[in-house]
Amino acid sequence: MVENALNPVDLNPVDETLGLEPFDLHYGDSFADPRISFRLVGKESGPVVAVLGGISAHRMVTGQGEGWWPEMVGPGLGVDTRQYRVLGIDYLGGRGGSSTPSAGGRFPPISSFDQAAALSRIVRHLGLKSLHAIVGASYGGMVALCFAQRYAALVNHIVVLSAADRGQVLSTAWRSVQRQIVREAIARGDGAAGLKLARALAMATYRSPVEFALRFGGAPTRTADGFRFPIEDYLFARGDDYVQRYRAESFLVLSESIDLHAMDATQVHTPATLIAVREDQLVPFIDMQALSARLGGPRQLIEINSIFGHDAFLKEAAALTPIIKHALAEHRT
Repeated sequence: MVENALNPVDLNPVDETLGLEPFDLHYGDSFADPRISFRLVGKESGPVVAVLGGISAHRMVTGQGEGWWPEMVGPGLGVDTRQYRVLGIDYLGGRGGSSTPSAGGRFPPISSFDQAAALSRIVRHLGLKSLHAIVGASYGGMVALCFAQRYAALVNHIVVLSAADRGQVLSTAWRSVQRQIVREAIARGDGAAGLKLARALAMATYRSPVEFALRFGGAPTRTADGFRFPIEDYLFARGDDYVQRYRAESFLVLSESIDLHAMDATQVHTPATLIAVREDQLVPFIDMQALSARLGGPRQLIEINSIFGHDAFLKEAAALTPIIKHALAEHRT
């Protein structure tokens, strides 16, 4: 059987949960019994590419119905599983099999440096000399930058989509409100209701005004409770969907981790391909320009336009595929 994007064959998946040695987290807390879950798919002898997404992402990177990036990772796609072995992880504190907060439980603050530390332990566990590349989008781009700063010998190239070296204050303002909504809901014993509202609010920051005007610019309808606007149905549907797949406590941990993110780009000498979206409200183009200026190694900043804003990495496969393919091929050794 010929492997291709339309009819993929067995991608030789390997799932594993790795128990880590206790280590001190970036903000001083101790992690006594950490674990990190990961998945490998693709060509078994191929160079290994770690693919990391936003805070909702997980180790299932490819595959319709289970993968969070099926349009970009797979046979013949931007990260071609016929050429590369693809590594996906469950973030510390997130969804999946890695260490995560229990319902109503406390969990230490997690830095993007801590995610990078966990990834470095996977690389060493697998006996790899280095990763061929890390492709990181949103939060995953932050982790890629931290990895390149701390573990330069373990990665040959980073591809960073819609992520910068430090947080953007307006973005923190939006996320702070989201977290407070969730905290108050947890205190009332209904964390899911708070997470639904927080996700609905988050969706309004992920996309662009142009997209919303095109899709939801119609007139409101009157109900017994007042008027309902077309955008409301979309936002709250996304919130309902999110609470089926994610937990309020994990959202708090990783949303905070985004806003705590700060690293020294001048210490990154790994070749970097940066992909910025002009319409991104959360990571404005000017922030990625500033990141590019501060990086200490070879870099290329590529700008795209998309009405999908910060979510362009999930929606613009046609535009991103040749960029990522070229970046991975250019630095192949």
